[in-house]
Amino acid sequence: MIIVMKPNAGEGDINHVIEKVREVGCKEILLEGTSRKVIAVIGDKRDIPPDFWDAIPGVEKAVPILTPYKIASREVKKADTEIRINNKILGGKKIGVIAGPCAVENQDQILFIAEGVKKAGAIALRGGAFKPRSSPYSFQGLGEEGLEYLARAREKTGLAIVTEILSSEHIKLVSSYADVLQVGTRNMSNFLLLQAVGESKKPVILKRGMSATLDEFLLAGEYILSHGNPNVILCERGIRTFETHTRFTLSLSVVPELKRLTHLPVIVDPSHGTGVRDLVRPMSKGAVAVGADGLILEVHPDPEKSFVDGPQAITIEEFAKLMEETKAVANAIGREM
Repeated sequence: MIIVMKPNAGEGDINHVIEKVREVGCKEILLEGTSRKVIAVIGDKRDIPPDFWDAIPGVEKAVPILTPYKIASREVKKADTEIRINNKILGGKKIGVIAGPCAVENQDQILFIAEGVKKAGAIALRGGAFKPRSSPYSFQGLGEEGLEYLARAREKTGLAIVTEILSSEHIKLVSSYADVLQVGTRNMSNFLLLQAVGESKKPVILKRGMSATLDEFLLAGEYILSHGNPNVILCERGIRTFETHTRFTLSLSVVPELKRLTHLPVIVDPSHGTGVRDLVRPMSKGAVAVGADGLILEVHPDPEKSFVDGPQAITIEEFAKLMEETKAVANAIGREM
């Protein structure tokens, strides 16, 4: 349920409603609207009728939310959520591109890539310091050493740092270096981790599970939101199907559907979504055309020598071409990059 406050409701009115929410055993989340404030009531209290709230001073109306994902729903917030990543905005009219290698390999590599993608127009640098791998014998990342390399790249370029978090035990360490936490596809249903990043307040990129439905995806985002973190970015990264010509099937149709269902920004990962270097540029343009708020891309100076996922990485030169092409698409639909 959401409680819509009157436009002239003061801080005292809002605090009084919050007290009432807590008295009935529920949790409140205060949402800032353009002209008024809304209080989301979290908790299973279906026995409390809406007119219980209507009688409280400052309340305009109480509205039951029918979708299982409450805070993420368009019913709660009509306007698109814009998320600040350091001094850049992602969402609304702004399309942001995050780029970098799948794995941080050494200081020279990550700094060279950071300088290249910034010059081409990226708003943030991605790079894995901890790598979840299917094989225990594959490269698992440099750990804190990789985080230190990312931090130095930020010092040199000013780019925000995006890196994956694998467990709640790592949040304090990774948060001390990173600007945005990424929850990977294998962890989309790790609910303890989702709760922990919800409490961290750092912006979070949540990747869709490789077999997850849209409702499951949105409910995973709801875990983060319900623990107090409003800065959730949903990422479509492809799903497993019977198709074999690509690594995964990148379902761009989910982008406009997510934009209909939720106010949260939606980005697309064409690198993992296809696993094919030659498809990254056309799928990036397609993602922007159907309404994506951003892209997250794998870029490497020499993909053949990449420690991880070389076949899907593009070069810095290809990334620069991609940025020019996607800017043209963005301009054609009235958005900015």
